[in-house]
Amino acid sequence: MKSNYELLTHGSIPRVVGTMAVPTIISMLTSSLYSLADTFFVGQIDTQATAAVGICFAVLSVFQAFAFFFGHGSGNYMSRMLGARRRDEAVRMASTGFFSALVFGVVMAAVCLLLLTPLSRWLGSTPTILPYTERYLAIILLGTPLNIGAMVLNNQMRFQGNARWAMYGIVTGTVLNVLLDPLLIFVCHLGISGAALATVLGQACSFVLLLWLSHREGNIGPRIQRGGSTVHMLWEIARGGSPSLMRQGLGSIATLLLNLMAAGYGDAAVAAMSIVGRITFVVYSIIIGLGQGYQPLCGFSYGARLFIRVKQGFWFCVKVGTAFLIVCTVLGFLFTEQIIALFRDDPDVIRIGSEALRYQLYTYPIGAFILLSNMMMQTINHPLKANLMASARRGLFFIPLILVLPQWFGLQGVEMCQAVSDVCTFVLAVPLVWSVFRKM
Repeated sequence: MKSNYELLTHGSIPRVVGTMAVPTIISMLTSSLYSLADTFFVGQIDTQATAAVGICFAVLSVFQAFAFFFGHGSGNYMSRMLGARRRDEAVRMASTGFFSALVFGVVMAAVCLLLLTPLSRWLGSTPTILPYTERYLAIILLGTPLNIGAMVLNNQMRFQGNARWAMYGIVTGTVLNVLLDPLLIFVCHLGISGAALATVLGQACSFVLLLWLSHREGNIGPRIQRGGSTVHMLWEIARGGSPSLMRQGLGSIATLLLNLMAAGYGDAAVAAMSIVGRITFVVYSIIIGLGQGYQPLCGFSYGARLFIRVKQGFWFCVKVGTAFLIVCTVLGFLFTEQIIALFRDDPDVIRIGSEALRYQLYTYPIGAFILLSNMMMQTINHPLKANLMASARRGLFFIPLILVLPQWFGLQGVEMCQAVSDVCTFVLAVPLVWSVFRKM
């Protein structure tokens, strides 16, 4: 832990960000890979199965939002306490964050299973998609508590500066999931249920491995005797985690509304928008991983009152992230239709998905500044500004736009909605970042 403190507060910024970001990017990519793997293999079944996986992604995003709420809320506090050399406070927070998340996951999974059919309809399932949604979601919900617990452990280790150990748990579970997908779907003839079962088994593997790793190599792991939930600890989780909850929660609402609007144009439109959403999620997972690599440096440096270092790390990550997204934009325009066809060889899906992806590509280059601005403000404990930024891209702007643009432009309005929302969010982010830097 002492060597982590020296590295994060005094090490070369490119070296620190690289050391923290590379394992985190691998974790983010592998986390998104399991959903892409499901989309790819399920896409070999039929269009309705592909659409069902996309529809279920909305409710899974809600659980992911709460996992980030507990994980980022506890992790942000832990990094600041370790930066201020108050280790005992970090130890208490590790236990409080983990066990609170685990209990929450069990309760929410039980409620969703009891309301499975109405929930599936509410998420946007058409009569032809509904049977697939119910089969897939019922199995996925069984592994939800383990998935939430694994994500909390992953984030807590990452904020301590031990991103490499966090990566091992996530990668192992995802690789298992990808290997099991074709076996259970095609060899065992379980169809979409096999895809869900592969995901749950991968999540269980990650949970067990991360729980074991959290007590090794100097990590601060959860201990039940230190898990007494005080009002102060829960308040700190809420302050540090609410932007993540806002960002992910509104994202799931946005996905729900997008599915509902796309459903008016047929199953192919739902499947196409689902595929584009997954592609963008994977691309942005690189930037999120870069930002999560920056967050330990940001938290430790802010706790040690090294404010210039906080700013320098931010601009370094924005430059690297923007350069990466420009490359993705160029490649995306060159191979748009081929990318969509990888997931579903259906002419209607390819046509609609290609148009939607091109709109999204226009705004890729500004994505790094948007995401890193939000993550920085969350880490340095500016909850109001962080929540405003978190709610903007997939909520404050997206939700009104998805309700209005299709009324004016039809299916084109559905396709262009996220790109217009991104531009509005960027305009909001610039003065917010300027005000935070001026205060520091």
